[in-house]
This record gives sequence, C-alpha cells and structure tokens, in this order.
Amino acid sequence: MSQAGAPAGNETATLAGGCFWCLEAVFDEMKGVEAVESGYMGGQAPNPTYHAVCTGETGHAEVVRIVFDPAVVSYEELLQVFFAIHDPTTLNFQGSDVGTQYRSAIFYHSPQQKAAAEKMIAKLAADKVWSDPIVTEVAAATAYYPAEGYHQEYFRRNSGQPYCRFVVAPKLAKFRKQFLEKRKKRG
Repeated sequence: MSQAGAPAGNETATLAGGCFWCLEAVFDEMKGVEAVESGYMGGQAPNPTYHAVCTGETGHAEVVRIVFDPAVVSYEELLQVFFAIHDPTTLNFQGSDVGTQYRSAIFYHSPQQKAAAEKMIAKLAADKVWSDPIVTEVAAATAYYPAEGYHQEYFRRNSGQPYCRFVVAPKLAKFRKQFLEKRKKRG
C-alpha cells in the first residue's frame, strides 16, 4: 500500500465541500478515480457517528476519501472539479446545509498536495473567480473515519429522494457538462 491506504501506484485525496453525498456522486464518475468513500475527518472525537458529527461538536467535516490513479488523473484535476462543484467562499455551509461539518476543506496527504492546494487557491483568488474570498481550509490529513454504510453510494441508491434530486443531481449535471472529457466511459 502507498499513501494513506491507497493500493500501490495510486494516491489518496481527502476533500470536504458540504454534504459528502454530492462529492461522492461526482468523483465516482471521474476518469482515474478508483474508489470514493464518504467519511469524517478533522475533528477531535474518536469513531464519530453521523448524528454526533451533525451536532457540530465533534469538529469533523463530512469528507470524501478518493483513491485515484495519478497516471490517469492528476491531483490538480481533482481540485479543479472540487472547486467547480461547491462554493469555497461560504464559511461552514453549502446551500441549506449549515455547520462546521459542511466546511470547505482540503486535507492533504503530502507536501506536494499541500503545495498544489495552496497554488490553486492563490490562482483562483488572483483570477477573481468568486467575488468573495475563498475560505477553504488546507490542513494535514488526520484520522479518517468511514461514514456509516447507508451513506456510501447514497446518490446511486437514492437518486429519486428529494435532496438527491434538488441538491446532488444539479452538481452532478454541472460536472457532466463542464468536465465531459474527464468522465469515465460508460459501457
């Protein structure tokens, strides 16, 4: 195994951008992404549950852990998609999801990932992509806890549910339209 539990040759990225269901659905469709798992990172309490994280008292963010093949997709490309599918200018909320667990964060697994994240944020800020400042936290990866089973592949299993139709589906549609060349081929 190489970086943070990724199979040899693969790398791991851990990103937080609101509800993990949205991020998981998008990254599942990205070329070079081998696996995506919803979970929790960045807090103090060991083995947090969804209900504990939702109180905002554990300090954890809802994250996705992405195992990717850097020969197919770069870390920078993952970050491009990440910044396109969430609002990195809102502190501790995305849409109607409010609380520190919904913060925008990049948990880096290497000095190279840290440098890439900081460089991308600086470029986006310099290009004035958003009128408000970027508040995305860039922090070293800490203990990762997988979310409960019912959160895994949530959109795939529950696409008709109102939250999925009105929140997750538009983000997935945006990815499909904006990053057509980065989508996995469907057989």
